[in-house]
Amino acid sequence: MQGNDCPKSLGNPAEVDARTALLHQPRILRLTTFVEELRSKMGQTKEVPYFDPLDGGIEAECLFLLEAPGRRAIKSGFISRNNPDETAKNWFELNREATIPRERTISWNIVPWYIGSSVKIRPASNKDIWDGLSYLDCLIALLPRLRIVALVGRKAQSMSDLIQQRYPALRIFALHHPSPLFVNHAPGNRERLKSQLIQVRDALNSPVVDRRAGFL
Repeated sequence: MQGNDCPKSLGNPAEVDARTALLHQPRILRLTTFVEELRSKMGQTKEVPYFDPLDGGIEAECLFLLEAPGRRAIKSGFISRNNPDETAKNWFELNREATIPRERTISWNIVPWYIGSSVKIRPASNKDIWDGLSYLDCLIALLPRLRIVALVGRKAQSMSDLIQQRYPALRIFALHHPSPLFVNHAPGNRERLKSQLIQVRDALNSPVVDRRAGFL
């Protein structure tokens, strides 16, 4: 798949159009349909952003699960490390430094829709998280090669035990959030997150074990 894969590239409307044109490619089509069905059910549009076609689609082995889409994701229409904000830029650069091929991953949110006002997002409540959980089950069912779920930030990590219970064959990782509030908060924070991503990379590169991640 083609695309301008650099930090903040989705700030360019031409790149948004180019990315949109890829949404019906084979490895992303089922996920595009999943989002469109969710939008229809919720009576929403960009409040539920698409998966990024430059990621792995249904071939992904690792799911990065964050809290909820931010305003930049709503504007671009994609959950993407190429969104024009500092959190996405940090995520793009740290994944590159950890040498994780994005084609082996996808990104999603424990709450798939925007929660907030026209001014700013609000923190996800427990109800938001529980409401979003059933859609996570639907997503995992679309990912036959999935081996790893990396929970990014505390809100996503609050579902760690439940996800592990439902999907005992999946390896669960807890990662710090790549927001500037964490990355720039104290010396060493950026390296801590990079170290966590390297652990994910090493798990991706480990031999594949034939395990069946059934829904319990």
